[in-house]
Amino acid sequence: MMNEKRIVVLRLGHRPERDKRITTHVCLVARAFGAEGVYISGIRDESIKQKMENIIKNWGGKFWIEFIDNPLNLVKNWKKSGGVVVHLTMYGIPISKIIDKIPKDKEILVIVGSEKVPKEYYYESDYNIAIGNQPHSEVSALAIFLDRITNGAWEYLKFPNAKLLIVPSEKGKKVIRISE
Repeated sequence: MMNEKRIVVLRLGHRPERDKRITTHVCLVARAFGAEGVYISGIRDESIKQKMENIIKNWGGKFWIEFIDNPLNLVKNWKKSGGVVVHLTMYGIPISKIIDKIPKDKEILVIVGSEKVPKEYYYESDYNIAIGNQPHSEVSALAIFLDRITNGAWEYLKFPNAKLLIVPSEKGKKVIRISE
């Protein structure tokens, strides 16, 4: 069952020269696993927004990207409005020990960093969650978190207005065009 409220991702500290592919992959995973959209702080990079608009144009669904200048204010306002803030960090509590404590009936803001995350985010977050306590990719951490918080419901998502659809097959690749 999907989260009854929306899930949004905050990508902290995007650096185009270093993070272009990773931030794009954060957005791809967020969309595919059921998040509504991604806020991106750091250097504004319109190419990421354009890539995601092309994905949505062909593969359907509703998804947005918004560049923000003050991510800490976003976090504080999210909490003030009754939402939950989850920070994915290798320094947090293991996901298996905390996932059941996260309310699924509240809006969730999921923070993933790129550079060193300032300590304020650790204190402002309701939950600092570790997907393993070793260095790893924020893309994999986000995918595992979204899978767990939705109980795998992302696998059954339908993306309205899709022009392309993959037909699962044991061997090979089959993509059909379903509309123009």
